Amino acid sequence: MKRIITALVVLGVLGLAGAAGGYAYWQSRLAEPLTLDEPLLYQVPAGAGFNQVLAELGRRGVIADPWALRVLARVSPDQVPQLRVGEYRLTPDMNSREVLKLLASNRVVTYSLTVPEGWTFAQMRDLLNGAKKLEHRTAEMSDDAILALLGVDEDSPEGWFFPDTYRYHRGMSDVDVLRQSHRRMTKKLDTAWQQRAADLPFDTPYAALIMASLIERETGVPEERGAIAGVFKRRMERGMRLQTDPTVIYGMGERYDGNITRADLQEKTPYNTYVIDGLPPTPIALPGQAALDAAVNPKPGQALYFVAKGDGGHHFSRNLREHNNAVRRFLRREASSN
Repeated sequence: MKRIITALVVLGVLGLAGAAGGYAYWQSRLAEPLTLDEPLLYQVPAGAGFNQVLAELGRRGVIADPWALRVLARVSPDQVPQLRVGEYRLTPDMNSREVLKLLASNRVVTYSLTVPEGWTFAQMRDLLNGAKKLEHRTAEMSDDAILALLGVDEDSPEGWFFPDTYRYHRGMSDVDVLRQSHRRMTKKLDTAWQQRAADLPFDTPYAALIMASLIERETGVPEERGAIAGVFKRRMERGMRLQTDPTVIYGMGERYDGNITRADLQEKTPYNTYVIDGLPPTPIALPGQAALDAAVNPKPGQALYFVAKGDGGHHFSRNLREHNNAVRRFLRREASSN
């Protein structure tokens, strides 16, 4: 009997030792780094489950021992989180447990695109159409169809999208970026309008948006925006036409080849502020924050004219005689430099 008891004890000890060894081996497999030489982008597709993702990672040789995670799912299902759709960056120093945690997090790989201030909506569309990893739902849609899809009740999309840097991840579409951009512009315009000066020559936020687009297209010098807004304000108050070249260019559309002729200045398009009174019917570009602020808070002064100096800035004049002299001076300077 004593021998039997001894034998049973020995077997029990051996069994426990074997179990302990098996457990230790299993844990070591879970802690084993991925079989990667460099980072890998991996996408969890929509509708994919734990077993499907695990099988694919095993087939691709990313995880050497998928069975270890299957065991984990059976014995400790609470340690296997719900996977989230998205693109993730797996690195060689990760182990299987860390991969599971990553694929269940919101740490998806993100990309960015930048819409510069002063671009047109058409240019923004081209940028979105060329963005990698972004689903292109609007590429074949008209501007009107895009506005309808976004629920934007406007005749034109121009000006209604805020120029900024937008981040996105795989699985997002151009519609997501457009919706975010439109909401941002709506909020920015509303805030600017609430902080407007009391003596503006227009009385709607949309007119302010149009004015901001003219300012944006006239100068890239931040400190000049308020001064140009002041010139436009005083011209409107005196019943003078705005006479700003960017509106002529916008009205010409695809016919613009980099030059404006006298005939172009005299052509009566809805946007040519040399021949129409007041503001054009829509914005001509996507204005940024500084242009919005300048439009609703023009800088005081006496200037009624300005001309480009050739260095990115402008010379401001109080009357036509001063302006014509400045034009001749800067034209001579330009001619001598060529």
